[in-house]
Amino acid sequence: MAFLVVGGAPGVCVGVAGSVAALTIARRREPPRSRRERDRVLADLPLAADLMAACMRAGQPVTGAIDVTVEAIGGPLGDRLAWVSGQLRLGATPEDTWQALAADRGLAPMARAMSRAALSGAPVADVLTRLSDDSRHAARALSSAAARRVGVQAVAPLGLCFLPAFVFLGIVPVVAGLAGEVLLP
Repeated sequence: MAFLVVGGAPGVCVGVAGSVAALTIARRREPPRSRRERDRVLADLPLAADLMAACMRAGQPVTGAIDVTVEAIGGPLGDRLAWVSGQLRLGATPEDTWQALAADRGLAPMARAMSRAALSGAPVADVLTRLSDDSRHAARALSSAAARRVGVQAVAPLGLCFLPAFVFLGIVPVVAGLAGEVLLP
């Protein structure tokens, strides 16, 4: 298309650059399925952390608390936590197991917190309670930012409708009246 509009060698260059830019943008977009999974993991994370903390305070070991959480939560978070439980039962080190989940953006906070707790020996229930509170706070911040963004996005169509009407009904008659008085003696 750019070859036809611009023409010649510059058109080919513009076309190639445009197609490279379009492919780059398309690759960077997150697929809808993975976005839904990430959103579900983020939504379930505070509940899972609270449930794991409650199980540990009741005397369950980490793997038992994870198993109870997997049964209660399910979904993508439950699948990932089931993998962690399986690795821990097979004898993997907790630090390495949780670090494997750190690449997942939704589970990175839990992976870092649990890995630090395993390394430092901190009480895991307290770490999970803090993680739950932080996750809820982050979710509230995201939802309020989305609400503000909707308000801003609603202004654009209104401006596009009312601005031309204001120009044609308010400014054009005044300018035409002034121009008529100035141009006609």
